[in-house]
Amino acid sequence: MNGRGVRALALATLAVAASACSDRATAQKGPPVPPAVPVLVADVAQRTVPLQVSAIGNVQAYTTVAVRSQVAGEIRDVHFSEGRDVKRGDLLFTIDPRPFETALRQAEAALGQRRAEVSQAQANLARDLAQQQWAAAQEKRYGELLGKELIAREQYEQIRTNAAAMEASVRAVRAAEENARAAVAAAQAAVDHARLQLSYTRIHAPSDGRTGNLVGQRGNLVKANDGEPLVVIAQVTPIYASFGVPEHQLGTIRKHQGPGGLKTEARVPGHGSEHGTLTFINNTVDPNTGTIQLKATFANAARVLWPGQFVEVTLTLASEAAVVVPSQAIQAGQQGSFVYVVTPDLKVESRKVQPGRRLERETIVTSGLKPGERVVTDGHLRLVPGAKVEIKTAAPAKTS
Repeated sequence: MNGRGVRALALATLAVAASACSDRATAQKGPPVPPAVPVLVADVAQRTVPLQVSAIGNVQAYTTVAVRSQVAGEIRDVHFSEGRDVKRGDLLFTIDPRPFETALRQAEAALGQRRAEVSQAQANLARDLAQQQWAAAQEKRYGELLGKELIAREQYEQIRTNAAAMEASVRAVRAAEENARAAVAAAQAAVDHARLQLSYTRIHAPSDGRTGNLVGQRGNLVKANDGEPLVVIAQVTPIYASFGVPEHQLGTIRKHQGPGGLKTEARVPGHGSEHGTLTFINNTVDPNTGTIQLKATFANAARVLWPGQFVEVTLTLASEAAVVVPSQAIQAGQQGSFVYVVTPDLKVESRKVQPGRRLERETIVTSGLKPGERVVTDGHLRLVPGAKVEIKTAAPAKTS
């Protein structure tokens, strides 16, 4: 073999040896290790959470009063602006009072006349009483003379007849006086009625509240107790929220309801909330919907609630200790709900859990977790049981 062949053989031998060494090194290292999965985690916590009932409610005015005129006439003045608050007793409308003032003067004049008739009847009675007394005295004296046979019987009978006539006259005058007094009472009632009708020409607010659309304008003619109100006043402080709950929750609500009522919150999305108290449970379950009506009362000092609004109502029954996790930690699987629990060696294990009530941002877990454990809240898609994880810190929220 010449020198060139020897060199070629040596190079081939070296290549085979290098390849064998590389294969042995690869066999010793094993398969490549996957990188750690970045995740966000949260601690499993145990704390006191409220036991609540939620529903959609409708805001109702505390009182609603339709203001109508109790007399017919022309509206002379309107003393308020529509859509403004009024207080109980504020003057709202003035109806033309002149016809009612005239009627009152007529009634007062008739009353004066009836009182004069009573005075006349009293004077007649006093006169007739005096004459009756004189006639009675005459009868007695003539009776004595008749007993002594000093006068004729015919003369005595005439005196006795005069006394009886005076007695009858007194009874008649007494009846006339009673009739006159009754006429005075009737005339006084007419005066009172006329005065009451005159008072109705000034229409006052029957309660505190906010006025609605003004229907009765100045110059309009109105009828007594007409069907259409002049204005409607709705009391909005305090205010009601009416809502319905399923009938199966009635027992729980009544169980926790104390003398002071149950705390209730009404939220207007994007506009805040009001806190109040449950004040009414209806006495009948609606058979068509299977719900029972409840009402809560709110002070509504800031006017957050407005009649006719739909609000989210939360009724707090009690408080209880519970294990809670962020709601996004709970995943849905073929075997039910589960979470990824981070072990001390930064690996994850799949843990089946039993979720309970959902709170605002958290969910109660009734079984499967213990306080102090850590669960994955973000990064689930790349996880499998036993995977290595790298715990990341959530980016701070941006402020405007």
